[in-house]
Amino acid sequence: MRSRPIITVVMSATLVATGLLTGLPHPAPLAAQTVRETPYWASIAQPVARMRKGPSTRVPAIWDYRREDLPVKVLEIYQSWRKVQDPDGTVGWMAVRLLSAQRTGYVTGGIRAMHAEPDASSPIAWRAEPGVVGRLSDCARGWCYFDVKGRRGYIRSDHVWGGGEP
Repeated sequence: MRSRPIITVVMSATLVATGLLTGLPHPAPLAAQTVRETPYWASIAQPVARMRKGPSTRVPAIWDYRREDLPVKVLEIYQSWRKVQDPDGTVGWMAVRLLSAQRTGYVTGGIRAMHAEPDASSPIAWRAEPGVVGRLSDCARGWCYFDVKGRRGYIRSDHVWGGGEP
């Protein structure tokens, strides 16, 4: 019977430490901040994302992005910050919460064909203008499956920034 107060104290301490008793929010899961080997591709996950000169909210912003899914190349990792490069070559720091692991591409050069199959001789399903952003998958042998809001086809990986190796 004497062990009951000890168990109560241990349980209360555990509940306070986890935030269940105090109502404090739980910390974000570690998986949300997965560290990967750089460089790697990512994309902007928010409607508005701010790029900064350094890895802190106290450092001035150099660019406000208002283009969700825009691909970025992650160059360095520092705590919950990522040093990124955008399709135009601008380099700066973004908070990891603004980024997604979703791979996307940005059409470069002229108007690019999106084929029905990963073969230049296959029928053209769509054409994409320079600057169009879409989601990439199945990148292999110089081709990527490119989805632009439901308009899908294969595009040469060298025709989209984000399609090749980072």
